[in-house]
Amino acid sequence: MKKLGLYVHIPFCQQKCFYCDFPSFAGQEAFYASYTRALVREIVDQGACHSAETVDTLFIGGGTPTVLPLPLLAEICQVICQSFQVADDAEWTIEANPGTVDAEELYQLRKLGINRLSFGVQSFDEGLLRRLGRIHTVQTAICSVEQAQAAGFSNLSIDLMTGLPGQTLEQLQHTLEEAAKLPLRHLSVYALKVEEGTAFAVDEQAGHLHLPDEALDAAMDDFVVSFLSKQGFSRYEISNYAQKGFACRHNLKYWHYQPYVGLGAAAHSFLNGRRQANTPDIAAYIAAMTKGQSAVIFSETLGGAEARGEMIFLALRTTAGLLFHDYAKQFNRNFLQDYENILVNLRQQGLICQNKQGISLTNLGMKFGNVVFRTFLP
Repeated sequence: MKKLGLYVHIPFCQQKCFYCDFPSFAGQEAFYASYTRALVREIVDQGACHSAETVDTLFIGGGTPTVLPLPLLAEICQVICQSFQVADDAEWTIEANPGTVDAEELYQLRKLGINRLSFGVQSFDEGLLRRLGRIHTVQTAICSVEQAQAAGFSNLSIDLMTGLPGQTLEQLQHTLEEAAKLPLRHLSVYALKVEEGTAFAVDEQAGHLHLPDEALDAAMDDFVVSFLSKQGFSRYEISNYAQKGFACRHNLKYWHYQPYVGLGAAAHSFLNGRRQANTPDIAAYIAAMTKGQSAVIFSETLGGAEARGEMIFLALRTTAGLLFHDYAKQFNRNFLQDYENILVNLRQQGLICQNKQGISLTNLGMKFGNVVFRTFLP
């Protein structure tokens, strides 16, 4: 029986962070109930379409899913379990921001079957949290993680960021030292990328965004890898680190070119080589679901060099890299014959390493992953 990933998007948050370009919106409480009704309808419909498949990973993301009232979250979870064949050992993640859930709500989320929790912490420096537009404090973040452990969550993750405006190596070191004190199994450490349409993009255009230079960015990346390795966290993807056995199984589906269904406004799906996306407009999504119509606004089937390039760069994001066997199985082609000249050039630059089984990025390649990825895209 085929294994399927399930992603559920909750497009609400309490406050839009200054760096965020995700499809999430603050001040939309009036839509909470009607959005949940629409989402439930899509869950039921898609469950009927995938009755022959077992869901072994689920991810409720956003936005901040935990801004939804608990009864609405409970309804979503219950309908998922009624509509899909969920494996007994499924990994079920929900994202949360510190301060949006209390001890009792965390306990109730665990009772619903959610077994993995990811907190958006970003930093353990009060000044940097304010600069990012975060609504929580350092102590709130620490308290939330500890409360989650007390509620029965043994698989806990946090997000952190590097390359922030005014951030120093000493601040990053302090943040990682604070993280190391917590009962975490997984960390995602993302380098800031200033995206168009964000408050940070406006600041940058006005000359008010003072970012670390390339040398400091590189030093931060090296420090993260070194520090977390000493704490027992292995890097398994460019931005992700985990203790043994705690890599995020759902996100690995994305990087391993495996099928997943996205539910909710702005959610993306990948099935049988076809990608599609729902409208990010909350009102339009609700209207489509209410009328029994599709909310899909984008759909494409990649073929030829595009599909091959996508599979390659997704696999190369992981430290395991691309296995020649997987490539041959997917496309019925020989990877070494398809990309011989490219491989020679990348090896000479020290960006990839190669063995009999496949290729992967070197430490240098991890720093310049986009340079490598572009070479495989048509």
